[in-house]
Amino acid sequence: MDQEVRITLRLPAELHAWLVTQSKTARRSLNSEIVHRLEVERASTDTTDKSP
Repeated sequence: MDQEVRITLRLPAELHAWLVTQSKTARRSLNSEIVHRLEVERASTDTTDKSP
């Protein structure tokens, strides 16, 4: 990551709690967990969006 941008993000409490649990299971910070999940989703979207 060359550059970082700080944002304020509002999440439903239930989603936040789930993400906290997932980040602890993966031994990542909450921020790293969110970034990881977004990067995985972006990668899967990039591969499925390509036309043959």
